[in-house]
Amino acid sequence: MDFQKTPGWLDWYAGPSKPRFRVPPGSVDAHCHVFGPGAEFPYAPERKYTPCDASKHRLYALRDHLGFERNVVVQATCHGADNRAMVDALVHSNGRARGVATVRRSVSDEELRAMHEAGVRGVRFNFVKRLVDFTPKDELMEIAARIAPLGWHVVIYFEAADLPELWDFFTALPTTVVVDHMGRPDVTKPVDGPEFELFVKLMRDYPNVWSKVSCPERLSVSGPPALNGERKAYRDVVPFARRIVETFPDRVLWGTDWPHPNLKDHMPDDGLLVDFIPHIATTAELQRKLLVDNPTRLYWPELASAGPAR
Repeated sequence: MDFQKTPGWLDWYAGPSKPRFRVPPGSVDAHCHVFGPGAEFPYAPERKYTPCDASKHRLYALRDHLGFERNVVVQATCHGADNRAMVDALVHSNGRARGVATVRRSVSDEELRAMHEAGVRGVRFNFVKRLVDFTPKDELMEIAARIAPLGWHVVIYFEAADLPELWDFFTALPTTVVVDHMGRPDVTKPVDGPEFELFVKLMRDYPNVWSKVSCPERLSVSGPPALNGERKAYRDVVPFARRIVETFPDRVLWGTDWPHPNLKDHMPDDGLLVDFIPHIATTAELQRKLLVDNPTRLYWPELASAGPAR
């Protein structure tokens, strides 16, 4: 099938730099995607955008280039609840990838078990209105109850302004809950202001809530640096991510978000994103928790229980 990309679509950054920061052994890129290829895994009819193709082969080449050992592949909204491209990436990872699916109420127990065997360990609920159509909360709660016995978790994607109205739903979920990108804070507001404080309160009051401290390129207003050798990109996001890492060091994850869907103004250099990590996790211990221990415990518990990941 021939798909035409959304006008103005930014393709992923070709030829990313080699990071100066060397990630510790066993590190996990805990948030990334695959798109198609559309000829093999068609994009969903109800999608809000049509991306460039971004194959599993490209993803795993990037993993090796950046120095990571494993990936968590999150179902992209352009594929809807058709998880075949994501599951195919897991199956061809030699055990080095886990997945997060999107499912509907109609999913069968047999389908859930098959996804578990392939490496799926969570489902994603998306509340960003420009990306998905509304799904009734009773349907989402039913799905959460069905995946809980599998030991799966729920990943939630929302924008900071919507947290108050979603609070009761999020805090009633019967699983570990992983928040994408710190709930997309407005980094022009104070890091100790009421909006971000509400997110911190969510994590403080509910120890089942984790956060990804990823996607500074989505949140930043200051943006990447000028092309002058400077590696301190997205500085305005640092205080927010660093606060979460230092306050909740055992419940944070990090990922590239490759291939960076729906960015409008620039496409980040993934090597530069890796060099963002030591600015938000400033010690070797925090870096190891963020990149190795936490994602291993959540996605490869069999390795975590066997000792340090290698």
